[in-house]
Amino acid sequence: LAEEEENDDGTEVTWEDQQRINTFSKLNTRLRSIEERLEELKQEKEALDDLSTELELTDEDESVLYKIGESFLHLPQPRAIKRLEKDQAALSAQILDLSAGAEQCEKEMKELKVTLYARFGRAINLDE
Repeated sequence: LAEEEENDDGTEVTWEDQQRINTFSKLNTRLRSIEERLEELKQEKEALDDLSTELELTDEDESVLYKIGESFLHLPQPRAIKRLEKDQAALSAQILDLSAGAEQCEKEMKELKVTLYARFGRAINLDE
């Protein structure tokens, strides 16, 4: 930017503008948090998918260790598979919910960007 553009304080920041900027910042922070959590859940889902493949290869009369919370329990293989399917479904639902939350944040941020860039132009930077 030219030096004159950087020092151009011609646009006054109103209380409403500041509220929009604060809202954008909160949404951006929330979006980053959601994206981190989504990455963790996707890795966990991948691990459960791998476990599903391994459980299918075990004998039906074998007992397997299955982690529930912080402890491991011996479960019969068919019961472990049912529990795994239930856990995978719950994880998929969480991923869908978080994805919807991320989309909502992005939508609101896009609307705020349009408003703030229209008001401040190059005087404000809302991109990472």
